[in-house]
Amino acid sequence: MSIPRLKSYLSIVATVLVLGQAVAAQAAELPDFTQLVEQASPAVVNISTTQKLPDRKVSNQQMPDLEGLPPMLREFFERGMPQPRSPGGGQREAQSLGSGFIISPDGYILTNNHVIADADEILVRLSDRSELKAKLVGTDPRSDVALLKIEGKDLPVLKLGKSQDLKAGQWVVAIGSPFGFDHTVTQGIVSAIGRSLPNENYVPFIQTDVPINPGNSGGPLFNLAGEVVGINSQIYTRSGGFMGVSFAIPIDVAMDVSNQLKSGGKVSRGWLGVVIQEVNKDLAESFGLDKPAGALVAQIQDDGPAAKGGLQVGDVILSMNGQPIVMSADLPHLVGALKAGSKAKMEVIREGKRQNVELTVGAIPEEGAALDALGNSKPGAERSSNRLGIAVVELTDEQKKSFDLQSGVVIKEVQDGPAALIGLQPGDVITHLNNQAINSTKQFTDIAKALPKNRSVSMRVLREGRASFITFKLAE
Repeated sequence: MSIPRLKSYLSIVATVLVLGQAVAAQAAELPDFTQLVEQASPAVVNISTTQKLPDRKVSNQQMPDLEGLPPMLREFFERGMPQPRSPGGGQREAQSLGSGFIISPDGYILTNNHVIADADEILVRLSDRSELKAKLVGTDPRSDVALLKIEGKDLPVLKLGKSQDLKAGQWVVAIGSPFGFDHTVTQGIVSAIGRSLPNENYVPFIQTDVPINPGNSGGPLFNLAGEVVGINSQIYTRSGGFMGVSFAIPIDVAMDVSNQLKSGGKVSRGWLGVVIQEVNKDLAESFGLDKPAGALVAQIQDDGPAAKGGLQVGDVILSMNGQPIVMSADLPHLVGALKAGSKAKMEVIREGKRQNVELTVGAIPEEGAALDALGNSKPGAERSSNRLGIAVVELTDEQKKSFDLQSGVVIKEVQDGPAALIGLQPGDVITHLNNQAINSTKQFTDIAKALPKNRSVSMRVLREGRASFITFKLAE
């Protein structure tokens, strides 16, 4: 072999070796989940429920013709179709599937509340295919956590980790029963922590890109150490299927709920008695903040913990017990984690100045309790026009009592102008303008006349019992 050809051959060999080393190095960096799955799977269970429903007649004419379909497809569609009522009548049964996991050798199981909600019978299938009826110990719809109990001893259990130690970018693994396929393993990474979802005020969700589908709900989310760090709960989707965004309840939250359900049958959470809203750029400017941050107090319940502790409407809460409030949704997470009677030290912005407020946290009312509605306003006798393009009237004594207010003015008419552009309506009650409480129509008019130009101005408005701050700018 000539020297040039030998050099070329050696160069090719060297390149192959380098590529092989690179592939090997990359493979070494990817996690191997086999040991984790082998150790954890025995404690992951399949949960099926049955709910008895009133019977209803299903016409045979409504049943699609499945003849000619392959057997697997025909069986799939038949499972999802209502069956005709038997001649003797009776009841239908609705069934659902989910997942769960064993947390104690004597048979306590964690799952989602929505997996077992309204169930008449709960059946747990273990990894050895044995099936046991489960007793419902308690549920907490606010966190979507449920605690079950099956009869057993020396059952396999999962190791519990600390969800507070999770960081975005870490590998995580889910085991569950999507579409009834037991012990399906999926993997991904933590996308974010402390996520808030609409109507889910008390859970700082873990967001992941782990594929989650119907049947995964209630199953465990693991870190690489094989420790449970969350309960897979829900997905964000526009198609009805998985789209790369899933959410899990932190195990720290779930275990606190579990312990309370086990000991007392219900869950106690801290409560302030306030309605808060997000601080956007314009609100931040109107309240003298350098940047949008904190939770703006838009409404306070009379005789609630916040009212008794000196918190005021218009306060912007920046921190609680040393924990910063970056988004308004951070506050319910922190307050809900406290027990009734705990102290809460808050740093607030009030009238442009930082102040400290300390109050005693109360217990959250039963589900359905809320701030009283303000009702519909009735116009008074006095009127006041102003540069905002609205006519306002004084609150009558009857209205103050009905609205449970000490001061404010009612919008009687909305004309063309700034007020119409920001969506104000007749019947809205204005209690604050430019960070000042409104006690009369004259004061409202005087404040309106002095409003600055080309700067965000805040206004507190009550509509149908709900208060919120809105902002606007006067250009002229």
